[in-house]
Amino acid sequence: MVKIRLIRNGAKKKPFYQIVITDSRKSRNGKFIEKIGFFDPIHNNKEKNANINLERLTYWKKQGAQLSERVKYIINQKNS
Repeated sequence: MVKIRLIRNGAKKKPFYQIVITDSRKSRNGKFIEKIGFFDPIHNNKEKNANINLERLTYWKKQGAQLSERVKYIINQKNS
């Protein structure tokens, strides 16, 4: 199954996440199909702490990709 989820980058105690399309059987930071955005939980400005390519997101959702819980939350925060 194809999933839309986060992979962790950044240093210790300073996380930075990338939003990727990947096979659900791969490890968290393993190979992925495509990067569609990023999420920075440390950034103070809530408007600029996430960037998502919505065209690619809708494309992959139409193809049957499932969103992880955290990615759903980030998208809802971004849209509101």
